[in-house]
This record gives sequence, C-alpha cells and structure tokens, in this order.
Amino acid sequence: MKKILVALLACAAAVLVPLPARAAPTVANGGFETGGGVAAPASWNTAGTAAADFTEAGGHTGSYRLSHWSTNAYTVETHQTLTGLASGTYTLRAWVRSGAMSQSWIALRNCGSAERRTHAPVSSSEWIQIAVTQNVTGGQCTISLGSAAAAGGWANFDDVTFAAGSATLAVKGADTSSLPKSEAYGGRYHDAGGARGDALAILAAAGANYVRLKVWVNPADGYNNKARVLAMAQRVKARGMRLLVDFHYSDTWADPGKQYKPAAWTGHTFAQLKTDVYNHTYDVLNALKAQGTTADMVQVGNEINDGMLWEDGRSSNFGNLAQLLNSGYSAVKAVSSSTRVVLHLAEGGDNALFRWWFDSAAANGVNYDVIGVSYYPYWHGTLGAFQANINDIASRYGRPVLLAETAYPFTTGNDDGLTNIITAATPYPGYPASSAGQSAMLRDVMSIVQAVPGGRGLGAVYWEPTWTAVAGNGWDPADPSSGNGWENQALFDFADRALPALAQFAHQ
Repeated sequence: MKKILVALLACAAAVLVPLPARAAPTVANGGFETGGGVAAPASWNTAGTAAADFTEAGGHTGSYRLSHWSTNAYTVETHQTLTGLASGTYTLRAWVRSGAMSQSWIALRNCGSAERRTHAPVSSSEWIQIAVTQNVTGGQCTISLGSAAAAGGWANFDDVTFAAGSATLAVKGADTSSLPKSEAYGGRYHDAGGARGDALAILAAAGANYVRLKVWVNPADGYNNKARVLAMAQRVKARGMRLLVDFHYSDTWADPGKQYKPAAWTGHTFAQLKTDVYNHTYDVLNALKAQGTTADMVQVGNEINDGMLWEDGRSSNFGNLAQLLNSGYSAVKAVSSSTRVVLHLAEGGDNALFRWWFDSAAANGVNYDVIGVSYYPYWHGTLGAFQANINDIASRYGRPVLLAETAYPFTTGNDDGLTNIITAATPYPGYPASSAGQSAMLRDVMSIVQAVPGGRGLGAVYWEPTWTAVAGNGWDPADPSSGNGWENQALFDFADRALPALAQFAHQ
C-alpha cells in the first residue's frame, strides 16, 4: 500500500509541474527581406487591390520594405495568419510611414475577439513604431497591414513583430482645471448628440478615466486653490475616474518661462521654502484623503525644465531644486504611499534636455515614480522626435512615461475677443486644424505613447478640453475681462458640443 501511495504522489507532483510557456509563432518575413523587390511579399497574402501591394528597396532596417501605393484610389490588406497560439494577450508592432492621402493601419483580427487596429501617423520622412494589443483565444490570429488611399496615397511597413504581452494605456485623461470657473460663468456642455450634460459625465462616457487638476496657492480669482480642488475631486471620484493633482507652487501659471513664488512665500529662506513645499503639498493631499478622494498621482511642479520657486530652485542650482522636489515627494508619500509622484517637463521632442535634466536628478538623489512630458506637436518637434525621446527616457531611467499635456486645434476660428494661440490652417504637416485633424492627432500621439517598449507608456492627458470661450473665464486670474486663446483646441466646439476627438479615449 505504501508503494502505491508513493507512486501516486509522484504522479501528482509530475502533473503539477508547470509546462514551459510557449513562444508565439514568429511572423514569417516580418522584415520583407525574403524575395524583396518582387510584386508581392513572400509569406504574406493580399486582399483588395493586389497591384497596390508590393515590396521595394528602402526599409526601416535591412534592404526592403512593404509598400502600399497606386496611381488610382485603392484599398488593400497584406495579411498572414498565425496558428498554434496559446490563449492570452499578444501585441503586434510595426514600423510605419504614411502619406497624408492614405489611411493606413495595423490590425489583429480573427483572434477570438473583435478586430483591433492602430492607425499609422502621417509621417512622410520618419519611421514611427506603432502597436496594437489583442486577447487571443482559439489558437490563431490574423496579422493585417492595411491601407485605404486616394490616388497617389502611400504607406510603408517594416520590421513587423508579434509577441506575448500588452501595449495599452492605463491613463486616458483630461485636465479640467478651468471647468468650475467656466460653469460658474455660464459654460454649457453637450454630448455628440446634442444633449446637454455634465462635462465630466460626457468625458467619462467617452472613455476618459483620469482628471488632472492644477493647484495654485492663493490665486487672485479664488479658483484652482485647495477648496476648489477638493470640490472638483469629489465630482471626479463620483464619476469613477481617478485623480492627478498638479502642484504649480505659485499663485499663477508656472511653466518653463515662469516659476514665480507665491506671494506668501516671498522672502522666505531656502530652509523655509522646503518646509513651505512640504506643508502645502501635505495640506492639500491630506484634505483630499480625509474626504475620501485620495490623489492617485501627483505632479511635484509643472513643466519644471528650469526648476521652480525662482530664483532659489532653478535647474542651474540642481542641488537646491532636488531638495525642494524631495520635500514634495516626502509629503506625497506621507499622505499615501501608493500615490505616484510625477516629475514633469515640457519640450517632449528634446531628448538632450530630458537626458540632462533626469541625469541631474539622478546625480542629486531626486525621488520620483513617473516621468511627465508635455508634447504639443506645433511647438515640440516632430512625432518621430517625440517617440525617440519617450522611448529613450523610459528605458534609460526605468520609469513609466506619462504624456501629461497635449492638444490640437479643431478650427482656425475664434470664439472670443482674444487671438488664438494657434492660428495656422495646418499646424503640423498632414493634420489640418479641423475636427478630423484634431481627432487624428490625438489618436496618433496616444498611439505613440502606447507603443513605448516594455509597457512603460502609461497614458496621455489632454490639456483643457473644457476650456471653451466663456466671458469671465479667461487666462488671467487677475483680469476678469481676459480672453481664452485656447478655445479652438478644446474638445467641445463653438456650439459647446463634444467633438469627434473625444471618441479617441475609448479607442486606445
């Protein structure tokens, strides 16, 4: 009997030994080098306009690439089906280029779930990597590279890979710091169908899951202070959304060109300033926690390229800046150890800046959890430069990257008395100042964040989607008559109706 029992236990142990994970089948000819230069790519199938599907010289790497192009309007798909897949989450990646007359994408279909796709950004000279993730069941999945184009429209694809893992955005956010003042002065919001509603409810229904709120110390108009943030936080959490608190450590706007001390802190010694940062940060966050709306992420400073609390905390004196930042970090963690701390710079396409700044932060022992980036395409370099920077800093510093601010115009029109900040008909090549252009740009910058290797693309926040033109809700808290200058970049049009770009939150 004893021998039988031993044998049974041995068999049970053998059954419980986990089987080695199965690697996903390799994409055949993912670099299009096999049979390169011939009409159809080897190991792939074509659907649609067959003549528009071919390989030619000039790959992202190697000698060849896949191209879609025709002298006539066309729709074409280059595809192959992978079999023998274990159930799970997989990600397709490809390097792409695309002309303005082409809608091109990569997709995963016939995987046991509805098709998912990611569009190729408009980029005639730069290769950009994009990714799409799908849950696979049933043992197979079809990889698809597609284009629908006008005559002469083109797209290139190269270095296609398929592997287990996910590339998705955890943060799909909106900075609604101006919303309470807008509502107080008569601002109204409607969904895409024209039904009037609460702006936060409209954002949440569209797929936004985070709200970013700035905090000023003692602003002239009484908005964006502790009391207002507490009230807004209750609304945010009631909608099931998460909260990012953005400390400016000022009474007014803080950005790379101005980091002015609050009036109450003027004349304080550096030691006092460190205490001011800690106490102010702790006070606001502890009050949020006490009312049941603990912050999920916190920015210690806003666009602090050149530091904060000038002159004491300039980046040229990084030792001082490091102490101020660590005071803020300590206050955040004293309230909630799980709240993540973001350090946020502008100029998202400037890799040299980010390397210098975060190398200096490391050398001075600065504590943080997330790298925050502002990227406005009309100011901060090309989409390719943006991707190269965020991919590099995510790897170099081992932190997730958050696109903390981005925006794009839906019109060149003006809805108040102040000239718009962005007035160009095409602020970035291939993306007109139109509702379609705005939607495509938001989609594409989000997809670049989504594609950051290692799952370190945390998400994106749209800056001030609810800042529509409302008299009294201008940019200057000390001047009630000041205009907006940003209303043509809101996600609500001049009739206060939700724009198509809002739908991009649900598609990422």
